[in-house]
Amino acid sequence: MQIIKEGLGLDFMAKRRLATLVSSALILISLVSLFTLKLNPGIDFTGGTLIEVGYTAPAELKQIRSALDGAGLSGAIVQHFGTAQDVLIRLAPREGMKSAELSGAVLNTLQSTGDVTMRRVEFVGPQVGDELTEDGGLAVLFSLFAILIYVALRFEYRFSVGAVAALVHDVILTLGVFSLLQIEFDLTVLAAILAVIGYSLNDTIVVFDRIRENFRKLRKGTPVEITNFSLNQTLSRTLMTSVTTLIVLLALFFLGGEIIHGFALALIVGVVVGTYSSIYVASNTILALGISREDLMPPEKEGAEQPDSEV
Repeated sequence: MQIIKEGLGLDFMAKRRLATLVSSALILISLVSLFTLKLNPGIDFTGGTLIEVGYTAPAELKQIRSALDGAGLSGAIVQHFGTAQDVLIRLAPREGMKSAELSGAVLNTLQSTGDVTMRRVEFVGPQVGDELTEDGGLAVLFSLFAILIYVALRFEYRFSVGAVAALVHDVILTLGVFSLLQIEFDLTVLAAILAVIGYSLNDTIVVFDRIRENFRKLRKGTPVEITNFSLNQTLSRTLMTSVTTLIVLLALFFLGGEIIHGFALALIVGVVVGTYSSIYVASNTILALGISREDLMPPEKEGAEQPDSEV
């Protein structure tokens, strides 16, 4: 029986095995990259010195990097901060050199690159960086555990497994992109990862809610057909939300300056893979776990008549 009657009538679940292979391959590539190339942590996690300087004229970043390299301060991350006249410099810890000495050396070196003034200096110790790394990892794990409990209570345990599987998929792929491209991973990117978890979960809950509703309402149709029907009903909402969100994120990425590139990129990747996982990972998982109409029917009350609904 053809149950799909609304939306575009796309047969999503016909490609679920191919989608499983693609997702498995991408996760494997991401994990290999995370274990070999690893992430490129910023000074928020490694510790170091952050120096903000201001120029009276637009600053040339290449010239600043060359000057720092020539003064023995190689490895510095140099980027514009707000305007072309504001520059942010991040330096890893230097043995035998205090933060005040390091900032003074940087300022003296930059005198040759133009009329420059010191704005601020911040120092993050290695111990603080280790604490942030541990706390950030725990924040992700606790959020996933809380989601597992929430979805299990609201829906059914198979749905909670599907939701967490989709979220783990999204987090691993997003981290894999940062590992493969060796883009700096700092606290703003970690915040974006947590935002991705929230966004993806919201999308998945909308899909799950419609699947549960249709399982209870429709008398005919296999679980695969009902899932397909539900995905088509929510497709326009999913695409509209994703596209409008991506427009804003792309504007941030291209126009927001280097300081938020990592944050915007993490959200862009997260929104794309989150939309995909809501359809193919979360829904595919509950089907693989054998979800059925009986699992989702509310408890029958004595003497209550059950309504008949057919497609």
